[in-house]
Amino acid sequence: MRDMDIGTLRNEKDLKPYFYHDKCDKYDYLIAVGCGAIAGMVDIFLVGAPGGSKLQTWTDSQVDKTVMLFAKTWGWSPREGKEKSVASAIGFLEKKFPVNYDQRHSGDVGGLFNMSAKNHHMKSLAHSPDIIGLFFSILNQFTSTSSFLSNGQLITIQTDTYELQGHNFVSKLFCGVANWFGHIMSDVAGSSGAVGRGSGVVIPFYELFQLCDFGSLQVGSDRNTLATVATKVFQGGYDARFGLTMAIPVVLCDLSIKLTWAIKHYFYHKRPLAECIPSKRHDDLRIMLIIGDGTLCLMDGADAAIRSGGNWVTFFLRLNIVAWFRLVSLVFREVCIRAGISLPLQKQLDAYIRINEAFALYLSQLEQIDIELFKKETEQYDKMLEMMEETDNEEELHVLLLNEYKALGIALPYSGSFDDFMKDESSILEFK
Repeated sequence: MRDMDIGTLRNEKDLKPYFYHDKCDKYDYLIAVGCGAIAGMVDIFLVGAPGGSKLQTWTDSQVDKTVMLFAKTWGWSPREGKEKSVASAIGFLEKKFPVNYDQRHSGDVGGLFNMSAKNHHMKSLAHSPDIIGLFFSILNQFTSTSSFLSNGQLITIQTDTYELQGHNFVSKLFCGVANWFGHIMSDVAGSSGAVGRGSGVVIPFYELFQLCDFGSLQVGSDRNTLATVATKVFQGGYDARFGLTMAIPVVLCDLSIKLTWAIKHYFYHKRPLAECIPSKRHDDLRIMLIIGDGTLCLMDGADAAIRSGGNWVTFFLRLNIVAWFRLVSLVFREVCIRAGISLPLQKQLDAYIRINEAFALYLSQLEQIDIELFKKETEQYDKMLEMMEETDNEEELHVLLLNEYKALGIALPYSGSFDDFMKDESSILEFK
């Protein structure tokens, strides 16, 4: 692609940079394992489990600040001494964004299933900060119902009549979405009356574990299904805030590998800076990310298994589900690439990327052209054409051409009289 000339049309294969099929060398493997090991150490000693995590305090405080900032944008004006009270901000948001599906314990649902203040954010589907939660929130607000998952079953109950604001369906839908998001923000840092840290909302899609009402996992002296274990893990503080804590070593692993890869390609392989930008199109980088995240997950799983003592709740509390999800997604993507499986949308995006690369190359080559000289010569050429069109005979045209040759500083390809030159059979035209 670097040798492509302006105006040369190449096919799709030619537009692919030569680094599409780079192979990992021994240094790439060492870098990936090293970055993964460092992230694994951070995960083991600084993330750990809810309650004993050294980084959890920092992520919780960031969430608290976000909640208070969000509350202020909606008119929260705390009284003196409560400016830094997240409980006051939460209380304001709870009143600002009330919902009909906020039942908190078994008594609120007529004793249909076991639920408490510690797990109602997990059992109530509309409290999930994902597309599932949005769907059930809109459904519950429009139909005055409340939907729950418990013991592998979907349970829907009728609630008090709930009327969304808005004069038509579209405006009511908008209000429903805004109400869902505002209520999520009121719950993400716990409730206003919670003692201690409180129970936040689930990690996106974590609520689906409640469908896994199977298995017999050891928890102390009891044996529980996977759904019950997942609920107990959530009650232990494994919520979206702790999910942010678990994401720290994952991001550290990802960014350190990409940064080291870019530095190596620029200084060691001596490649142009534009070709050292990390992307999924680099085969060697994708493999390095898998190895790095695999190292992180291996250390995380070993630590969780050793410290759990056979207790599955303790095991899952120490398991970094964000890192494992990242590993599964990387492997799945690589399998699809190797098997030639790609979504139509992704194929179009890749095509646009290659087109943009070609345009970028053309533009960089155009920048090397002397635009001012090009404009000057073009103006001279246009002026000469106009004069030629106004010329009536060959003699005037001859004089015109001679003058233009002199003006451009071009030597004549013959000497003497043009007529005498043309009559001489031994004459040769010389263009310089």
